[in-house]
Amino acid sequence: MPKMNINRSLIIDAPSEKIFAVLNNLNHWEKWSPWVIAEPDAHIDVAADGKYHEWEGNVIGSGNLKIVDEKENAYIKMDLTFLKPWKSQATTELILHPQGEKTLVVWKMQSSLPFFLFWMKKQMEIFVGMDYDRGLGLLKDLIETGKTNCSLDFQGEKEYPALQYIGVKTQCPFDEIGPHMEKDFTRLMAYIMPKHAEKINGPAVSIYHKADPVKNKVVYTAGVPLSEIPKDLPEGIIVGNVPATKGYSIKHTGPYRHIGNAWSAGMMHQRGKVFKSKRTPPPMELMHNSPKNTPENDLVSEIVFPCK
Repeated sequence: MPKMNINRSLIIDAPSEKIFAVLNNLNHWEKWSPWVIAEPDAHIDVAADGKYHEWEGNVIGSGNLKIVDEKENAYIKMDLTFLKPWKSQATTELILHPQGEKTLVVWKMQSSLPFFLFWMKKQMEIFVGMDYDRGLGLLKDLIETGKTNCSLDFQGEKEYPALQYIGVKTQCPFDEIGPHMEKDFTRLMAYIMPKHAEKINGPAVSIYHKADPVKNKVVYTAGVPLSEIPKDLPEGIIVGNVPATKGYSIKHTGPYRHIGNAWSAGMMHQRGKVFKSKRTPPPMELMHNSPKNTPENDLVSEIVFPCK
C-alpha cells in the first residue's frame, strides 16, 4: 500500500513543559484539533487518564487516538485508527525542541493509504499537511493565549442576492495568497474611498475561480460591491457580477490566519453530504469588517459554497 509521510512544525512562545502538559492529556485534543472544529457536535469519549480518545461524527467520520509512548517535555507518540470513512492505521508523533524560551513543535505522521487510493498519495499528503498546519496554529493560540481565537458558526443554506463589483483578478501561488490579496484590496480601496465611498454596497468579496493546493496555484478576484460602476476605472480594475444564488454559509470569527479552518470545514461538510454543491458561481468569501480598523480576534469572514 502507498506510504504517506507528513512532517509539519511551528514555533510556540512557551517552554516545552507547558506544551507537554496539554499534549499528553487528550482531554485537550478537541480544543485544537483541526478536524473536531468542523463538527463540534461529534460524539467524543476520552479515557479518565487522558491517554485514549475516540470520536464518531457524520462529517469527521470515526476512529480513535491512543498515546502509546511519551517522554516528559520531549515527545508523545500515538497510534491513530480511522474506522470511517475508510479503515486505516497511522503512527503520529509530537516532538518538542526547546529554542531558548520558545519551543519548536514538530508534528509527524506515518501511514498507508488503502490500495484503491494509491493515486491520491500526493494529494493526501498535501491536504493532511495543511490540516497539521491548521492544528499547530490552533495549538499555538491555545498555549500562548489560553484559547484558540477561532470560532466557526455553521449558518447553513441561505439565499444571496446578485451583486456587481469592481475588482482585481489575480493568479498566484496558493501559499502566497495572503500578501497578494492584501495588495489587491489596498489598491481597490485607494481608488474607491476618495471619490466613490458612498457607492459601496456590501462587504468586500474574494471569488475563488480556481484553487489547487497540489499544483500550488490559485486564481481569485478581490472585489468590492458597488451600487453604481464608475466610468473612470483605472487599467487593471475589472467589472464583474455574481448572480443571485443559494449558498451554504460558514461564518469565521478570529484572526485571518485561521480562515483555512472554515474552508476545510466546508469541504468536509460537502463530502459528508450536509449540502449539495454546484459548480457555478464559484465559492466566495465575504469580509464583514476590515483588518485596517478591527482587532484581529474580532475579524468576521463568511465562506459561501454555492449549493443546489
